[in-house]
Amino acid sequence: MNDPFLWLEDLASKQGADWAAAETRATLKALTEASLTEAQFGADRATAHALMTSADQLPYVFLRAGLAYNFWTDAERPRGLWRRTTMASFRQDQPDWEPLLDIDALNAEEGESWVWQGCATLPPDHRLGLVRLSVAGSDAAEIREFDLIEKRFVEGGFRLTAAKSQASWADANTLLVSTNLNEAERTSSGYARTVRRWRRGTPFAESEIVFEGEASDMAVGVAVEHAPGHQATLYVRRMGFFDQEAHVETPGAARRRLDLPTDVTIDLHNGWLLVKPRLDFPAGVKTHPAGALLAIGLEDFLAGGRDFQTLFSPSARRILDGWVSTSGDVVLSILDNVRSRVEIATPPRAFTEAWRMAPYPGLPDSATINLSPMQDAGPPDSDAFFAVASDFVTPPTLYLCERGKPPEALKRQPAQFDASGLAITQHEAVSIDGTAIPYFLVAAKDLARTGDHPTRLSGYGGFEISLLPRYAPVLGKLWLERGGLYVVANIRGGGEFGQAWHQAGKLAGKKLAHDDFAAVARDLIRRGVTSAKHLSAEGGSNGGLLVGSMLTRYPELFGAIWCQVPLLDMLRYTQLPPGASWIAEYGDPDKPEDWAFIQTFSPYQQLEAGKPYPPILLTTSTKDDRVHPGHARKFAARLKELGYPVMLYENAEGGHGGAADKDQAALIAAMGMAFLRGTIGSRA
Repeated sequence: MNDPFLWLEDLASKQGADWAAAETRATLKALTEASLTEAQFGADRATAHALMTSADQLPYVFLRAGLAYNFWTDAERPRGLWRRTTMASFRQDQPDWEPLLDIDALNAEEGESWVWQGCATLPPDHRLGLVRLSVAGSDAAEIREFDLIEKRFVEGGFRLTAAKSQASWADANTLLVSTNLNEAERTSSGYARTVRRWRRGTPFAESEIVFEGEASDMAVGVAVEHAPGHQATLYVRRMGFFDQEAHVETPGAARRRLDLPTDVTIDLHNGWLLVKPRLDFPAGVKTHPAGALLAIGLEDFLAGGRDFQTLFSPSARRILDGWVSTSGDVVLSILDNVRSRVEIATPPRAFTEAWRMAPYPGLPDSATINLSPMQDAGPPDSDAFFAVASDFVTPPTLYLCERGKPPEALKRQPAQFDASGLAITQHEAVSIDGTAIPYFLVAAKDLARTGDHPTRLSGYGGFEISLLPRYAPVLGKLWLERGGLYVVANIRGGGEFGQAWHQAGKLAGKKLAHDDFAAVARDLIRRGVTSAKHLSAEGGSNGGLLVGSMLTRYPELFGAIWCQVPLLDMLRYTQLPPGASWIAEYGDPDKPEDWAFIQTFSPYQQLEAGKPYPPILLTTSTKDDRVHPGHARKFAARLKELGYPVMLYENAEGGHGGAADKDQAALIAAMGMAFLRGTIGSRA
């Protein structure tokens, strides 16, 4: 197919860069001056920035060798400070933080634009770490060895230039590294195809290749389990986004492939193998349902045993969202009709005995519960774990939890907007095929059904990712507090109802997932909550594809589209790395049988003259190396050519997150507010 805007995909082209910069300047100028006044735009930006950098934010921590580590950003440190304290100090209102690495100071010293991506430390003492520094927010990151006692980078230590790399400690002098630095060792998706064993003091280019995938694979990776008595190294060859082949090495034994279906998710826990199948899984004399969590002794499995124990079994609206490990337990995060529940699975002392299952009471019943381990590096040394509870109108509370003990509230974030009079309600729309599609509505308790309420409808619908109620201070302050409504649609393709819900919304079902979103829009209009004139569709990444499809397929339902870091050209998405890695979700446009359904939800190819397209704001990042900015650029160019109202803002930094720091994020938030005021209106 002829594509007159193909040149906008070339990020090295001055012509393309100049075009995007001109569009960005025009968009910023228009939105700064639009709607109300320039002063309003500045006030919104300042408010958003103050909320994003507030000292009242929760300081989330992980423990390493008894110390609590936190990465903190505020107005004085927009790129952030890595710091630590004792657990006793963390319990205080004003902990005594010890600084480790100041990213803003590092940027000033090196003249760079680094963005923190974390640090992997070596147990048990956690003195040595591998710091990841992203290039302006992109997925590509530089890796540098860091001494947590000396609080400095190790001179002459391990260091990898910026790439899409993964590095794990094998021991103090050895790393296992997968990277796409070498073009000959990249997959078609642009990720690493090999794992190398890199020994201290030797050039990386001379390191030994110890594991290798195929060029057609998505990626390979490696993880090291350091648990005493249960050490293991897991090599993973990912053939596609949802298919992988795992190989395990244990001390004194040769590497062995795990004889499992390729669609399973696996984990190692103190000598146990945990398995979550995506499809029904026959093992021995029993078939386990898709979405179950199963456990078996690793050595028993390698010896041919297939007598799995069931830790969780799903039902139609009750699914396993994830799990975390403590030193002994496995803590399950469960969604029951999109409501969070927590259960604890306790393994027996002997692999031949049965696990014990018990609910964990005491956490808020109606909140979204996000679990995290106390340690984020090395084997856990405690049965405790962290849980964060919040919803759309309730600020997050950080709890310390442990089996047999009630949750302890360690930190509570104060309210950052006035939620009095607001209510969260759950409703269902009926999609085109009769399926009930749940959605959350945040609105006044006594909402009048006048049909004129400015309403923001958000969705995602892909990759088995669940959209759950979460506290969003900027949304609350700049939108809900001013009388706007907010809706989250739990459409197919997401993970809210497990494997079947996801399966129904991928490949040819992606069009159906988009129909689900339109059904929610119709239901809001039918019930008098809002009208098309006052309704926006909002989404990013795969959600950007969703709302781009709303513009082309359902323009009559919306007064505005806010489309962020989107996929939009589904004919060429596999040609823009790492797009080929998503073929399992969308299909392969190079196959006629796949293109037959892909073209039904490819917004770029569907654009045509004479349609009632609503105004659209497209935001992207030049440094987005996950979803290429060419998608947004070309979509904007084509809309302009056809004479439609379109705005494009391309941030020079930010990667797939769209912004590299809170200054940039606050600007984009203010732009979004100005756009919505000028399209669907505002109560302010």
